[in-house]
Amino acid sequence: MRISIVIPAHNEASYLKGCLDSFVAQTYLPNELIVVDDNSSDDTFKIAKSYAQKYDWIKALQRKSIDEHIPGKKVVDTFNYGLKHTTEYDLIGKFDADIILPNNYFEDIVNKFQANWKLGMCSGLLFIKKGNDWVYENIADKSHIRGPIKLYHKACFNKIEGLRPGVGWDTVDVLLAKYHDFDHLTLPELQVKHLRPTGHGYSSKSYQTKGEALYKMRYGIILAKIAALKMAWQAKSISLYLQAVFGYLKAFFRQQPKYVTKKEGKFIRFFRWKGILSKI
Repeated sequence: MRISIVIPAHNEASYLKGCLDSFVAQTYLPNELIVVDDNSSDDTFKIAKSYAQKYDWIKALQRKSIDEHIPGKKVVDTFNYGLKHTTEYDLIGKFDADIILPNNYFEDIVNKFQANWKLGMCSGLLFIKKGNDWVYENIADKSHIRGPIKLYHKACFNKIEGLRPGVGWDTVDVLLAKYHDFDHLTLPELQVKHLRPTGHGYSSKSYQTKGEALYKMRYGIILAKIAALKMAWQAKSISLYLQAVFGYLKAFFRQQPKYVTKKEGKFIRFFRWKGILSKI
């Protein structure tokens, strides 16, 4: 299976070399790896370019954009920029620059895709360092495919019409894959080191965008409150809950455009309620 990977990168010089070394060491190499430097002020592009000069399957691109941090949208826009430069692929991945993969990562995942023609998305799990140990980054269920290590089958990626440019892109993609009857799978044995824990640099504004994303996914206010409460519990922050609900209501009153159709939204609500009720 042909694999194309796009890594959006902004000021990732501290992590990028270790990340790229883990790609180079794979037992099943990707066919192409495209690092897109998005307006970095450090040596991100210099590092990416040095690998591109050494390995013909690695490309280094530069994208000029505004300096303002726009959660979700900036990273998806940068990914889409890289996507335009990909060649033919069977699997397409959006990976972060602050991860280190185990050497057998793609070999094991390709085996899963080949064994299940309905498999639309697959990944390992993210681990962060605490003391001398690497522990599971417990901010999502272990069945959820996290944003830094997204890998899609082309059929699934096309069916969900790519990634939504905004916060929540890495949740709505899984829900839409389910809507289109694709399976998704996480492999606990594939432990990916996440060098910079999720949530670094979060602000009240980014908490509000989480609520905005729930509105755009057509959760409805009750489901949105439950989801916000779960996120706040995992993050141990009551502020996250309050800001997320505020963000939802702000998006509601402004009638912001949705990520999904009414039919897709109905499925998402049914799927979420089914999951909640199964745990009661």
